[in-house]
Amino acid sequence: MPRRPSSAVLFGGSPDETEAAFYEALQRGDIELLMSCWAEEDEIVCVHPGGSRLLGAGAIRAAFEAFFAQGSVRARPVQVHRVVALTSAVHSVAEQIEVMLPDGLHQAMVLATNVYHKTPEGWRMVAHHASPGAAPQAPVDPAHRPVLH
Repeated sequence: MPRRPSSAVLFGGSPDETEAAFYEALQRGDIELLMSCWAEEDEIVCVHPGGSRLLGAGAIRAAFEAFFAQGSVRARPVQVHRVVALTSAVHSVAEQIEVMLPDGLHQAMVLATNVYHKTPEGWRMVAHHASPGAAPQAPVDPAHRPVLH
């Protein structure tokens, strides 16, 4: 597998920067930018809605190349919940997806979990798991959360 471009380090300062580059790559249909968001580890994993589990950079690249052969993927995060630790971060993302079907443009919601590790190259994605979803609910004000016990 070819080495990723060294410019990939530029967005590795935070998980948010890597995530922004990932969604930009989807919008642009840029496979090199997209793959530079992923860690250089054999164990990386990706699951697309209704798809099988893709293990490793080769399988992930091939799947995204097939998507990009049809055009870019119009996906944008509309709501992100973050859990960040020293060397890992998990983002639960509601994505708004636009797809062109024979009867015109349709919008769908996808719920994704993006997992990032801090690597020597910066923050890189190690897992992207997406599934069909519904529109996100409005955030709950912590002052008005129900008491469970």
